[in-house]
Amino acid sequence: MKRFHVHLRVQDLEASIAFYSRLFAQAPAKTETDYAKWMLEDPAVNFAISTRGTRTGIDHLGIQVDDAQTLETMKAQAREADFAMLDEGATTCCYARSDKYWVTDPQGIAWEQFQTLGDVPVYGESQDRQAGSACCGPTEASGAAPVAGSDTVVEVTAADAAAGGSGRCCG
Repeated sequence: MKRFHVHLRVQDLEASIAFYSRLFAQAPAKTETDYAKWMLEDPAVNFAISTRGTRTGIDHLGIQVDDAQTLETMKAQAREADFAMLDEGATTCCYARSDKYWVTDPQGIAWEQFQTLGDVPVYGESQDRQAGSACCGPTEASGAAPVAGSDTVVEVTAADAAAGGSGRCCG
C-alpha cells in the first residue's frame, strides 16, 4: 500500500494538535515535544506537524510505502523520468528509521519517497542539521531538483550528504 505524506511546519504545536485532532476526529498516533503524526486510514495519509523549520506551511510532501520492492520501483521510475535525487538510503529522521530518497518539483517543493523501518527516540541523526527544516531532504542549493530533458541523474548518497551538507537535517 502507498500512503500520501504531508509534513507541515507550525508555530503552536499544542493548538495545532488540538485543531487537527478535531479535524481528523482522532488523536495523533505519535506525539513528541516538537512533533505530532496522524496515520489516517481514509484517506490513507501520514500527516505530520512539527515546530522545526524556518517557515510555517508545507515543509514537504511524500509517498510512504510498505515494502522495499515498491520503494525500489518508485526510485527506478524517478531515474527513468530523469529526476535529480538525493538518495539518503537508511537514515533516521522525524523520530523514525527509514529508507528514503528525495526529489524536488519545479516549484522547489521537496518530495520524500520512503519506507518506515521503525521508531527511534530522537528526531534525527544529525542535530546540527535540524534547524533549517522539519525533516531531511534536498535544499534548493543542493542541486537535487528535477532535471527536465537531461540525460543525467544526480544522486547524492547519505554519506555524500553527511560530508557535504546536501541534506537538510538528517545524514
